[in-house]
Amino acid sequence: MFMRDVIQKKRDGGSLSAAEIDFFVNGYTEGAIPDYQAAALLMAICFSGLSADEIFLLTGAIARSGEIVDLSGVKGTKVDKHSTGGVGDKTTFVAAPLAAACGVPVAKMSGRGLGFTGGTVDKMESIPGMRSSLGADEFIALVNRTGIAVIGQTGRVAPADKKIYALRDVTATVDSLGLIASSIMGKKLASGSDAFVLDIKCGSGAFMGTLADAMSLGETMAGIGEAAGKKVIAVVTDMDQPLGRCVGNSIEVIEAIETLKGRGPDDVTELSLRLASYMICAGGAAGTRDEGYGMAERALESGAGLGKFREFVGGQHGDPRVTEDYSLFPEAAFSEPALSGEDGIVSGVDAALIGLASQRAGAGRETKDDAIDLSAGIVMRKKRGDAVRAGEPLAEVFGSDPARLRIAAETARSAFAIGRDRPARTELIRAVIDGRGPGPLWP
Repeated sequence: MFMRDVIQKKRDGGSLSAAEIDFFVNGYTEGAIPDYQAAALLMAICFSGLSADEIFLLTGAIARSGEIVDLSGVKGTKVDKHSTGGVGDKTTFVAAPLAAACGVPVAKMSGRGLGFTGGTVDKMESIPGMRSSLGADEFIALVNRTGIAVIGQTGRVAPADKKIYALRDVTATVDSLGLIASSIMGKKLASGSDAFVLDIKCGSGAFMGTLADAMSLGETMAGIGEAAGKKVIAVVTDMDQPLGRCVGNSIEVIEAIETLKGRGPDDVTELSLRLASYMICAGGAAGTRDEGYGMAERALESGAGLGKFREFVGGQHGDPRVTEDYSLFPEAAFSEPALSGEDGIVSGVDAALIGLASQRAGAGRETKDDAIDLSAGIVMRKKRGDAVRAGEPLAEVFGSDPARLRIAAETARSAFAIGRDRPARTELIRAVIDGRGPGPLWP
């Protein structure tokens, strides 16, 4: 079999067989297929798409490319929460501790940045001393002891996805439904949890721009999980503007801590409570979503969620004092305001442009080998529906390079639309999908 033939077949709209998909996944993982041929196939997939059968086959090949983690040593129903990636999405640091505080073991595997900003692992590593690399025994012991652990994807678990994930980031092949679904579910099935809550972002700042596309992705991933014997709840959430006020790495963790203290933005608080409630239900600690929501609310109000966050940080060798002393986080040396050119009301904020601005400030990666500036990011001074005057800051950009910040501030300014009328309110939760299982997938 030759990689050139596989690329040509998909370029011309053909469906790849199980043997062809395994040939690509195994060959690229082992280094027999070079980046340029893998990138060509990924681009062909973006143009031609993947059928349901191809998505299932690719998911299975990715999961079987390395170890299947055995979490049988963790007591209870293990729950993992995953987001498809959004601008300002820091809900893992709120929802996961809340669910763990309610008795649900959270055993989560996360990735690094894909596009706009750092991923969950990057954000974790802005906490001094925090380790995202744990051995299997240490990971299991930590979940049993504290109820929560979040680790980075190791080279032994779904190694095919780690390589493909990094290549997609730098070849403009991120926004393919089939690649997103197989990437997420491949590593989730390999990670060993029993249940998954999937936060599927929908809107201008998401890979899925329309509700129909987001629903399709949710149904596909829920079906894959159900077919593999896993409980899956897919939640489609709004990403037409950034979530919360902070976009970056260290500043997003700070905003998450503020949320656990009851002082967070309304949208971060509400979405985190909803996601926690689904995690609580998926883990069997509540019989209904309303019951789960009430439990999550009480964990927030009592401070139990914040206490669990401190346990989580300390358990992974981080400094739990960050919850009280934000100066322990990486701090930016420079800032640049993005000023409004007119009076009016913010009628819209293009989340994708805010994400791009944060990347230009240094918070995201432009190549797969880039180091990111953990102090870089954007604080939104105005959001949709807020009044603004000419010369007033719409946002403030932070980072270590003044030249980059000037470019990033101009990009951020262009993300804001100013009008005269207050815009209509949009729903934060667009849809909730449970898996139904389209057919056999898992051996």
